Amino acid sequence: MSTMFADTVLIVFISVCTALLAEGITWVLVYRTDKYKRLKAEVEKQSKKLEKKKETITESAGRQQKKKIERQEEKLKNNNRDLSMVRMKSMFAIGFCFTALMGMFNSIFDGRVVAKLPFVPLSYIQGLSHRNLLGEDYTDCSFIFLYILCTMSIRQNIQKLLGLAPSRAATKQAGGFLGPPPQSGKFS
Repeated sequence: MSTMFADTVLIVFISVCTALLAEGITWVLVYRTDKYKRLKAEVEKQSKKLEKKKETITESAGRQQKKKIERQEEKLKNNNRDLSMVRMKSMFAIGFCFTALMGMFNSIFDGRVVAKLPFVPLSYIQGLSHRNLLGEDYTDCSFIFLYILCTMSIRQNIQKLLGLAPSRAATKQAGGFLGPPPQSGKFS
């Protein structure tokens, strides 16, 4: 049991280190560039301006005001797309580094139970949570599952701590994979 605890602490430490490495790579390749800084400032400014206009507009607003808002939304969407393209090169570098690190860590923790889950995961997640483990006890947790869970939570917090996370206004306007979709059809 004590080796399991040591493995769990080690995996959390590895997750923190890889998240810091990823943010360091992203800072070198993206965050310190003038293009990123300019685009981020533009997205922030447009998001705030658009939010203010949406708050002041009424249902009886004229077509011209609605068209202006639609144009601003389109401009914001284009700037967000450009910002994503700037971040893309760091994503490739991080993906390459993590692929190499995953191979090494998988060989170190291969077949070792690193944690005990307090639940039985859903059947389609069991392949990941019980990866390369012997036995039928699906509450046993593999390295990859614990590492992914830790990295997902730790990296976001490190981004917030370092001030590198996108602002709430920009995230709200941009939508995103897990965020609410942008409300562009609100005035049509």
